[in-house]
Amino acid sequence: MNNTLDILIVGGGPIGLACGLEAKKAGLTYLIVEKGTLVNSLFNYPLHMTFFSTSDRLEIGGYPFPSIHAKPNRNEALEYYRRVADTGALNINLFEEVTEIVPEDGLYLISTSKGRYRARHVIIATGFYDIPNRLGIPGEELDKVRHYYYDPHFYYKQKVVVIGANNSSADVALETWRKGAEVTMVVRDGELGRIKYWTKPDLENRIAEGCIKAYFKSRLTEVRETEVDIQTPEGKVTIANDYVMAMTGYQPNFAFLEKVGVKLSDDIYRHPFHNPETMETNMPGLYLAGVVCGGMETHIWFIENSREHAVKIVKHIVGEQQAKT
Repeated sequence: MNNTLDILIVGGGPIGLACGLEAKKAGLTYLIVEKGTLVNSLFNYPLHMTFFSTSDRLEIGGYPFPSIHAKPNRNEALEYYRRVADTGALNINLFEEVTEIVPEDGLYLISTSKGRYRARHVIIATGFYDIPNRLGIPGEELDKVRHYYYDPHFYYKQKVVVIGANNSSADVALETWRKGAEVTMVVRDGELGRIKYWTKPDLENRIAEGCIKAYFKSRLTEVRETEVDIQTPEGKVTIANDYVMAMTGYQPNFAFLEKVGVKLSDDIYRHPFHNPETMETNMPGLYLAGVVCGGMETHIWFIENSREHAVKIVKHIVGEQQAKT
């Protein structure tokens, strides 16, 4: 811990990589520390996932993202960000978790699962995919309840309940049904939600023809080994069940943000405090970047509209350094 970094970046997702590229371009010393693999959240996306965005809107650091599809898929994105990391010769430590960030004498001391670092500035770009929103019902702890989905083949000839009405739920329902699952959707509202335009008509037609059963204005109330209870407008319904796919969304690691000292709003959205012009938090020299900035409103920030956070942050840091000299 002899050398002091200009910036330590927590998170090796697309926005963390963008921050590293901007820091390198500005001639700053930096290190990206990622607790999993490179772009870990994208790696854990469903195997056949297709992005909402076109490839140009997922580009970072000026590196072009060619795609053979109008909308790139998960595997193309993994290939692209690996190429960016290699071509940009980024300094990245993978499978190393940041456990503590402590201010000391105008610097930050960062402890990880593998060592300790000292930095003048810290950027937290940790996303929101690690902590699922819980159902809060009896039986949620059973192994059959899944908050993550990878490959539909596993659910062949299984009775699957899918909770939710947005993109993830639609993809899970359609893909598992096409691979031979018996699918039932449980939707809190009276209609389907925000779904990719090429997926929504497909799901609506499958529901209309009865291939996929859907309970609207309903909620799951209990999960047991071989069945589940659903509260519907007509009363409680019990159906046989093998797996529950709870596509209820995810949230940032608020406990970590609070431990570091970042203030959160008192409302249900728990917005982390930051200056939208500089991305600096209430902790001087500590910044937020990417979807973590939205708190529980995880639909606000995406790669395409938060990649500019890297530019704002590095510009502010360079300006501060110039003002001191």
